Parts: sequence; structure tokens; C-alpha cells
Amino acid sequence: MDGLLVGHRLMAAGEPELALKAYLRAAAEQGINADVLSAIGSANLQLGRLGQAEQILRRALELDPKFVPALNNLGCVLLEQGKAGEARVVFQQAFALDSGQTDSIRENLRLAIARTETPVYVAPEDQEPAYHLVRRGNGEYVLLTQL
Repeated sequence: MDGLLVGHRLMAAGEPELALKAYLRAAAEQGINADVLSAIGSANLQLGRLGQAEQILRRALELDPKFVPALNNLGCVLLEQGKAGEARVVFQQAFALDSGQTDSIRENLRLAIARTETPVYVAPEDQEPAYHLVRRGNGEYVLLTQL
């Protein structure tokens, strides 16, 4: 079975460590490409390895600058790192390349815009809830909030 497909299923099941192993297996089988690197980056994000995730996703975009899933995932990493302004630009690129067709990318862009337009000081009780990266279909990720 395809390592990417196995990895996607493991990510959906909340098993990012096992998914990462499947994605690495896919890299060995298929070679390194933007899709494989994007998947590896998203698994690293789920594992809290933000620096590694950012580096891998930027490498994916070097291979294919128009690969929308990698752009979206990089935006998620940047947002998680508190780099809302850069995340906003990355999400805008993903949104434009996707022609605004993917709801999750639109929502990610909306969140990044909201983060860049919030006041400098926000009381802890007024902060937005935490969010998580979740795979939805082929190459789509969305940030979901915990309430």
C-alpha cells in the first residue's frame, strides 16, 4: 500500500509519529517530492516540531512553489509560531493558487487576518482558543479550535 495513503490515514487517526514513519517510507519508495515533504512537514507540526516542520515545508516549496498543501501547511506552522503576518501572506498565496475553492484555506486565511488585526494586548480570557491541524481529504488541512 502507498506510504502516503497509509500516513494520511494515520494522521486522521491521530497517530502523527506512525504517520511520519509511513511518510518517510513513502519518500524512500517514491523519492523526495513536494507532496511527500508536505506530508512529513505536517506530521512534524502535529508532533510540535515547529522548526523542523517549517524547514521541510520550505524545502517542499522550493521543489514546487505552487504546491497549495505545502503553502497551507507552512501557513499553519507560521501561525503556530506566532508569525501571523507571514502566515497571512502564505495563506493569501495558497488561496489565490486554489482560486478560493477550499473552505479550509479560506478559514485559515481568515484566522491569520484576524490575528494580524488584533490589538497588541489581549487579555488571556479574550484570546482565541487553541487550534489544531487536521487533514481533510487529499492535501487539505484545516485549523480547528478547541472549545
